[in-house]
Amino acid sequence: KLLARLEGRSSLKNLEPYLFAEEGSPVHGDVIEFHGPEGTGKTEMLYHLIARCIIPKSGGGLEVEVMFIDTDYHFDMLRLVTILEHRLAPRTEEVIKQCLGRLFLVNCNSSAQLLLTLYSLENMFCTHPSLCLLILDSISAFYWIDRSNGGESLNLQEMNLKKCANFLEKLVREHHLALFATTQTLMQKSTNSAESFFPLKLQHETDTDYRPYLCKSWQQMVTHRIFFSKQCNSGNSKGFTVISCHLKRNHVVKRSFSVAECGVQF
Repeated sequence: KLLARLEGRSSLKNLEPYLFAEEGSPVHGDVIEFHGPEGTGKTEMLYHLIARCIIPKSGGGLEVEVMFIDTDYHFDMLRLVTILEHRLAPRTEEVIKQCLGRLFLVNCNSSAQLLLTLYSLENMFCTHPSLCLLILDSISAFYWIDRSNGGESLNLQEMNLKKCANFLEKLVREHHLALFATTQTLMQKSTNSAESFFPLKLQHETDTDYRPYLCKSWQQMVTHRIFFSKQCNSGNSKGFTVISCHLKRNHVVKRSFSVAECGVQF
């Protein structure tokens, strides 16, 4: 029965083709990191992806379930409802309720609580075959608190996040999920900091201010890293840029998008 449920996970390859450097992404098992400073459209893009998932197939959506773990307490349900209202026809309250019934929202206020939450959610992934997407906004929320609590020991500083990353990897692999997680730009890039994380081709093409700071367990499981930035020149109506990197295949694509009342538009 479990195998039948896992094989029944819907494909996510049409989730948002513009967001990925190659066709057919994301696939089950992919771990996608949204990286960038505050105000660069990361959470808006998550609303866009959630709407694509929970809107019924008859309305052009994927009609799958989403688990959203909110560690920043920034999730805005009214914003998501506004996006749904713009994209649904008919826009009846009943249809919107059906869509929201496919979204599971969990709040966490510490890395220890996040770890316990992940453990407790495993049974839910077993019993919900249409639950395909796990979103974590953000996985870097407790970085400074954990550093402070860990004192001088790097192992203690990273202990909870390392356990979270390892268990996330297990959830994604065993339950055939796709994981999207956001990280804030907390560190300034130092010389040669990106070299060990990007092949030469990616370094030249991304030109991003990226310095990895989360534990290696997390860094090693990421399959796609998508860099978000705000465009400074007011002449460009799009406003935001993403640079999407497939880390295993060294593919890079650059796209622009805007954020309107109806959500993200490429």
